[in-house]
Amino acid sequence: MRSLSLLMLFSCLNGPLSAKVLHTGHGQPYADLTAAARAAAPGDTILVHTGSYRGDQSLGSLQGTAAKWIYIIAQKNVLFEGGTAAWRGSDIAYLHIEGFVFAGQTGNGLNIDDGATYETPTHHITFLQCTFRDMAATGNNDLLKLSGADELIIRQCTFLNGSKGGSGIDMVGCHNSQILQCRFENMGSNAVQMKGGSSNIRVEACVFKNAGSRAINLGGSTGQAFFRPADATWEAADLKVHSNVFIGAEVPVAFVGCIRSEVVNNTIYKPGRWVIRILQENRDTARFAKCSDNTFRNNIICVDDQVRTVCSVGPGTAPESFTFSNNLWFHTGNATLQLPFSESNRMTGKDPLFSNADKGDFSLTGNSPAAAAGFSLQDPQKDHTGKPFLPSRVIGAYEVKQ
Repeated sequence: MRSLSLLMLFSCLNGPLSAKVLHTGHGQPYADLTAAARAAAPGDTILVHTGSYRGDQSLGSLQGTAAKWIYIIAQKNVLFEGGTAAWRGSDIAYLHIEGFVFAGQTGNGLNIDDGATYETPTHHITFLQCTFRDMAATGNNDLLKLSGADELIIRQCTFLNGSKGGSGIDMVGCHNSQILQCRFENMGSNAVQMKGGSSNIRVEACVFKNAGSRAINLGGSTGQAFFRPADATWEAADLKVHSNVFIGAEVPVAFVGCIRSEVVNNTIYKPGRWVIRILQENRDTARFAKCSDNTFRNNIICVDDQVRTVCSVGPGTAPESFTFSNNLWFHTGNATLQLPFSESNRMTGKDPLFSNADKGDFSLTGNSPAAAAGFSLQDPQKDHTGKPFLPSRVIGAYEVKQ
């Protein structure tokens, strides 16, 4: 789906289509989002007018169709503040949500699920240019909670100041989805967690700054009653983490009971304790595969004295099945890094020559040792800025400047 400006939107809706614009908010025909959602039909647009609104709004089971999506659009400066959750929705489908700010919730910022009807997931939901911030909680409370949701696109969204024990985005049993060009800052447990049978999710061109204990949690620990599909034999599978920038965090990347997942062409800068963790938190060995067959390749890792152990390996895992290759490892104090795994085409002790790391500019010029040193791949096709990788690709998130 593409973003629609208000001008394009009204131009379309003033044409021969039967779709309606449901004007929502202070002084409008629909006082709140809950009322507008009850009235909306496929093809309609819910236009929320400028203002601040209370949380605890309900989308109910609002559904568009493949041919007639429902658009929920913020006119300008629209804030949903407080409540247990700003919005809730179950078994929703074909919704495009754009331009909102959600802040100060005590449960989850937004709670989207399948209504516990696992065979009929929520599906085809797009979030564009939304901000989720300032959780008013300290426990396992997430800025965006997604359970049993497929075909998601979360693009150009911002996640700030998460709960100490929660996630920016928590995905339980979600599939075939994309998290693109988002920013995560000051998270709690993690920025993005994908677990409970989640699969085929791509996280690309995002920035993770001080994004919690585990910035990316590839897998996790899920109660057996909550897996989608119910018979999944892994916490997560076929996840792709491409062209991202990680700054800080206790550990940027944690592989936790996942299989066939890859972390490729990322830039990792000064993590707090580890670079990678390989863990198995769900210990049902009769059912669940070991954390195995994952890939860590073409990444720049720049550390300082905070990191004493590069990779932490827990029991019940199969680190020997992982593929490590073509990573550039650099210690800012020129200390020797002890790397506990074998790796083909490893590069160590060479400064990647960032343009200005102190100001968050991790781009590279052509004289970087990372230039043309990466393993040749089809994906990711584009770097952190959207520029195509060269046939002889770089190591790290940025293709070199030409």
